[in-house]
Amino acid sequence: MPIRPAAPRDLDDWTALRAELWPEDAIADHRAEIAEALASENDLIAFVAEDSEGHIVGFVEASLRHDYVNGCETSPVAFVEGLYVRPEFRKAGLGLALCDAVADWGRRRGCAELASDALADNLESHAFHQAVGFEETERVVYFRKAL
Repeated sequence: MPIRPAAPRDLDDWTALRAELWPEDAIADHRAEIAEALASENDLIAFVAEDSEGHIVGFVEASLRHDYVNGCETSPVAFVEGLYVRPEFRKAGLGLALCDAVADWGRRRGCAELASDALADNLESHAFHQAVGFEETERVVYFRKAL
């Protein structure tokens, strides 16, 4: 299945996939974030995977992070902000292909590292990351206190 940079024509399919990955966010918020990604010329990118009928069945969004990225030693770092493949298309190499597209994009921008994160209880994501070549670097628990 072809992997290509996301384009404005992908708005509806991409929004639907984002809503599957992040259902707690409003559709309007997804659309606004997609518009920001499409308008970015340097620090944000998205790639999509198409099925044989031209429908978007997966996406990856990435950014260049210039601040410290946990577990990394260089800057900037290409960072996978979100990756999703529809369940019926998983285990076919699309996730790896999407990560490879981001890695190539990061290399062209001078990055020596590709990073990502996952919630502590998202064991499926942990397994995916390890399967496509990521190594776990650390675990962090965040705390807050209202003032």
